[in-house]
Amino acid sequence: MAQVRNKQVILKDYVSGFPKESDMEIVESTITLKLPEASNEVLLKNLYLSCDPYMRILMAKPEGTPNPRTYTPGSPLVGYGVSKVLESGHTDYKEGDLVWGFTKWEEYSLVSSAQILFKIEHTDFPLSYYTGILGMPGVTAYAGLFEVGSPKKGENVFVSAASGAVGQLVGQFAKLTGCYVVGSAGTKEKVDLLKNKFGFDGGFNYKEEPDLDAALKRHFPEGIDIYFENVGGKTLDAVLLNMRVHGRIPVCGMISQYNLAQQEGVQNLAHLIYKRIRMQGFMFSDFYHLYPKFLEFVLPHIREEKIVYVEDIAEGLENGPAAVVGLFSGRNVGKQVLVVARE
Repeated sequence: MAQVRNKQVILKDYVSGFPKESDMEIVESTITLKLPEASNEVLLKNLYLSCDPYMRILMAKPEGTPNPRTYTPGSPLVGYGVSKVLESGHTDYKEGDLVWGFTKWEEYSLVSSAQILFKIEHTDFPLSYYTGILGMPGVTAYAGLFEVGSPKKGENVFVSAASGAVGQLVGQFAKLTGCYVVGSAGTKEKVDLLKNKFGFDGGFNYKEEPDLDAALKRHFPEGIDIYFENVGGKTLDAVLLNMRVHGRIPVCGMISQYNLAQQEGVQNLAHLIYKRIRMQGFMFSDFYHLYPKFLEFVLPHIREEKIVYVEDIAEGLENGPAAVVGLFSGRNVGKQVLVVARE
């Protein structure tokens, strides 16, 4: 079978500091759209790719024990995406199946059968949702809040980076549980989204707050029961002063620290002791097994419009570098999705 072109987004070299579009480049390779004889791999046509802050960590030069997913200079970026199966050497997948999971930033990908791919059974939703609310960010929000945070009706919940892919869902899930919810974001437009679209009880622009401790006391005069941590740094320091006894902090991300050569110190960690706070990091991969349970929870809420989701769509692989870099300047509003090809 003839080879076809395969446009790719390549990492040119390891990144230090804030990523730049020039750290990546668009190249064209070729690929044969036919599996080798007796292969158990899966050949995918990529449709939508997920732009996520954790990708910045994978761009850094490994120190100590490397992350097994760390990017290799000269090779395509890798991340979550929605794809169509063109050919499969694995019995779990067949031609025409729609799947989501880890794939490369290119038009066509050959992935190992050991790679976890989730079949898309509910196609009455936009396929792009499987990069967000129905994919990794959705499960992350669900597991982080319910499995790690253990919310109870009437509790006070604070979410940082609250308009992002995970944060917007955490707030809505907490509201469905009967919690009081406030979020922080980086623009007035995003704060308006929190209050007027996502149903948060309040929100503030952290860039306009000279004193984060005072801002939190204004919104949580009785303190915070659950802090869903997405940013780290000064926000975490201020939150620790405002946590209640037996509070919980699910640690999902620390985006404010990813581009710093020297990460900021946190001064108020002793409050973990005084207030018996449980602070726990977690990853989506810890909760693969909850995906069916998560869908049972979230699908009816989406259909009944009790949960809404905002996406920021970029078209074409050539706009991939800008989409990734934009995550760290707050350019995106909602979940950043890159369209490779539409079904």
